[in-house]
Amino acid sequence: MAKVQEESKWYDRIAWGVIIPVVLLSFVSFYSIYNASVNDSTYGTPTRTVAMQIVWYTVSWLMVAFIVRFDAEQIFKLAPYLYGLGIIMLVAVLFLYDRTTAASSGAKSWFVVGPVSFQPSEVMKPAFILQLARVVREHNARYAHNLRNDWLLIGKVMSWFLPVAMLLMLQPDFGTTLVFVAITAGILLVSGISWKIIIPVFLLMVVMGVAVILLVFTSEGQTILRHYFKTYQLERIKSWSDPSGDNSNSAYQLWQSMKAIGSGQIFGNGFNNIKVYVPVRNSDMIFSVVGESFGFVGGVALIGIYFVLIVQMVKITFSTKNAFYSYVSTGIIMMILFHAFENIGMSIDLLPLTGVPLPFVSQGGSALIGNMIGVGLILSMKWHNKDYMFSTAGDF
Repeated sequence: MAKVQEESKWYDRIAWGVIIPVVLLSFVSFYSIYNASVNDSTYGTPTRTVAMQIVWYTVSWLMVAFIVRFDAEQIFKLAPYLYGLGIIMLVAVLFLYDRTTAASSGAKSWFVVGPVSFQPSEVMKPAFILQLARVVREHNARYAHNLRNDWLLIGKVMSWFLPVAMLLMLQPDFGTTLVFVAITAGILLVSGISWKIIIPVFLLMVVMGVAVILLVFTSEGQTILRHYFKTYQLERIKSWSDPSGDNSNSAYQLWQSMKAIGSGQIFGNGFNNIKVYVPVRNSDMIFSVVGESFGFVGGVALIGIYFVLIVQMVKITFSTKNAFYSYVSTGIIMMILFHAFENIGMSIDLLPLTGVPLPFVSQGGSALIGNMIGVGLILSMKWHNKDYMFSTAGDF
């Protein structure tokens, strides 16, 4: 049976260590979006873009307050329905996508209703995390860990992952697919699967990644890879290896981002002093605004905020005896960590360019809501403060 700890004061049940970093990141977001919009009116005037971001944050915090009301048992029961709803939206967007956005971006990823656009794959991420956490928890409650049962668990997880991956590749959205890969890998890593499986699979993925990179630089290799990747994706890998080689074409965005960050030097150029044009600076390349405005010091400070946020989430994960919650929080941590690492990494040429926004900072409501749902789930763990000890029969 579930054991409930003695009631504590309400403010002691709030995960302030998670809330404060997110609030700080919201102010970084408002500042960065305003400055990015000063020299680029693509997304509207600076005042309007910041106002819209404030609206999305307000909606997100209201959703967080609603999510916190649900405990582990209720979330556990809702997981399959939320996953199913997410699949329905991913299918629907392939037919009801916004034609204008698809013509400019090449992806069938967005619903548009009046002035509001919405990307269903972003809210699918927390739904996917919940379902995987449920699958792993149910499997571990019924089976002991051995190689046969571990492979069975991998098969179950992949049966939920593959439909999502296939629908995303039909859009196509390779960057978001990588996020789901990271989430899946993180949850499997903490599920108790044997290292005799994890290490060979990891090495195989490394070999495949290196092989793809090497094939990009040969004409025969590119002919093979074009069956699996878009031409612009291959060009992004080439520009990543040599951003100065063709900085007027495929590497232009990356080269401009590096110029902007480099121009900030140690302490940056200060408020409202943006001089370097960077395409899509409001969202994918938002880190370049921080680098140009506040320099190396500002970039390190922003990374420090993410570090504190992740550490606080990890502490909450270790403080719970609830296996389901542990898998959920692992998925959320992997989602936010991968987003931050990939976005900052691609902005400084550490990683190839992908359309992955910077969590809580980049402009856009869909990604913000998806990340804030994750925050709400983490806050729920601390708020309810229950030590669910799963028996083999299962408490849910």
